[in-house]
Amino acid sequence: MSYFGFSKSRLNLIDEHLQKKYIDTKRFAGTLTGVYRNGELGYISSLGMMDIEQNIPMNRDTIFRIYSMTKPITSVALMTLYEKGMFQLDDPVSEYIPSFKNLGVYQQGHMGDFISTPLEREITIRDLLTHQSGLTYGHTERTNVDHAYRTMGIDRESQESLATFVESLSTIPIEFSPGTGWNYSVSTDVCGYLIEVISGKTLDVFFQNEIFDPLEMSDTSFHVPPEKISRFASCYSYQQSNSLTLVDDAISGTFISKPKVFSGGGGLVSTLDDYISFCEMILNGGSLNDHMIISRKTLDLMTSNHLTNGTDLRSCAYGRWSETSYTGVGFGLGFSVLLNPAASQVSGNVGELAWGGAASTAFWIDTVENLAVLFLTQLRPSSQYNIRRELRTLVYAAID
Repeated sequence: MSYFGFSKSRLNLIDEHLQKKYIDTKRFAGTLTGVYRNGELGYISSLGMMDIEQNIPMNRDTIFRIYSMTKPITSVALMTLYEKGMFQLDDPVSEYIPSFKNLGVYQQGHMGDFISTPLEREITIRDLLTHQSGLTYGHTERTNVDHAYRTMGIDRESQESLATFVESLSTIPIEFSPGTGWNYSVSTDVCGYLIEVISGKTLDVFFQNEIFDPLEMSDTSFHVPPEKISRFASCYSYQQSNSLTLVDDAISGTFISKPKVFSGGGGLVSTLDDYISFCEMILNGGSLNDHMIISRKTLDLMTSNHLTNGTDLRSCAYGRWSETSYTGVGFGLGFSVLLNPAASQVSGNVGELAWGGAASTAFWIDTVENLAVLFLTQLRPSSQYNIRRELRTLVYAAID
């Protein structure tokens, strides 16, 4: 039986798989999955609990920490300013953040005693959008540079403002000369700050005016207001004893008050319907609800592979991240881009866009199939299970 371009019986295997492998075994507290195709959000699966302690089941309107799924939204928002002629992709970031002029490339030493060499060239805005800037994340625990991030508290919880967050980055060397590698990093947080500098608006206001209001993303924000706390999921980590440990409580944890730092790299909460609206806008070539958010040609630019020399992530990435496979996958301006499904060993089509978040959330957009899939849960770390690849297999196996 055909069902909005799918076999309904095969789509139902998604529920069976998630229930038996992840919910019954207490690997996930709960999951919410949406499949959009050909103009219809035809499949919504809600399983398990959004809050174990309060015994609240997962619901369609549950609010989730989407963490790094904030990055595509920030990237689109920044590129709306590009469309207004307010910057070029090859502009040095120091034109907008002067302290970035002083950056060097790490050679050796520890914090307070770093030895660095001058940049081969300055960081550009494209380097930020593609994670080819040489910046890093403090929680990677891989180098003396990211150790300095942790020591200085370069994270959204420790800084007083987005401006101080970004300015503190200029006091530490970068991992490599811009454009010579790919390293997942706070680059998109710097993009968020660029939005503030260039537009003259705070990031939350800019998002609201330019993205959330036009797309009717009424539950997407940098915090959960008191009247919506009852819909906010708690976040867990999995223990080998077949139990889940609470790591961020929905009632008293983070995200329940307005943050000092608006993190364009990982600060948003959202819902299934809201994020599907964002995906639908991408599928529609940049427009939704009679609002053009971004032009089709700018999206074409954003969704091209921008890695140096057209390579894939395996060829240039420092470290590995669970948000994507690396072989056969490139990176655009804010999204991963599938270059070669056979090389990646994952079902899909060339040009497919995707990313995920630290609490195991994920999405992908396939313009060939006019398809968007969104998977929401709240389990850290996102590398715990191979659920993202499994879900791809199940969805594509159900297409008529």
